Amino acid sequence: MNKAILRFLAGMVCFWLGISVSQAAGDSAAGKKKFYTCEGCHSVAGYTNTYPTYHVPRIGGQHADYVVSALKAYREDERKHGSMKSNVDNLSEQDMEDIAAYVSKFRGMNSSLPVTGDIQAGRTKAAMCASCHAEDGNSENNMFPRLAGQYESYLLRALHDYKSGARANPMMMGFASTLSEQDMKDVAAFYSSQKKGLTIPQD
Repeated sequence: MNKAILRFLAGMVCFWLGISVSQAAGDSAAGKKKFYTCEGCHSVAGYTNTYPTYHVPRIGGQHADYVVSALKAYREDERKHGSMKSNVDNLSEQDMEDIAAYVSKFRGMNSSLPVTGDIQAGRTKAAMCASCHAEDGNSENNMFPRLAGQYESYLLRALHDYKSGARANPMMMGFASTLSEQDMKDVAAFYSSQKKGLTIPQD
């Protein structure tokens, strides 16, 4: 591959990074007040989505920029979820940034749930994810979500959605397409088992 092509690809990566990351500059105090519409699901430990059944994700400690981009994905139907769509349609850009600023400040030990996948096998399979999500899922790059401590069932659901195309993200769709059902269970179990990670946003 010649240098011109490499420069072009590098430029495209920088362009993609520039358009993909929200510049969340919210007010966490205001976000705490606005979070009341989210509390019924995201502040209840172990709360599950009704159908299909999976744990509502932990979002405490998630990157603020990523939270904003996820909310926008629900608004734009890049992610499908009736309740999330209804809630986010009522949020302004500032509302999203404020909520994101609030939930991003929660860091600590996650509460544990038993996992069904093979953690050690998942550790090996997740090695290919480390460049984006870090070796233990605690990515410091605000472009990519933290995965450590996330519920296993939510991670598994997300991988299924990427594999089926229900979530539109070319990078993740390509990765998920290479995984078997057992692979997905193992990767989800590994990230879920990491002790210092995402939490329940609760004061």
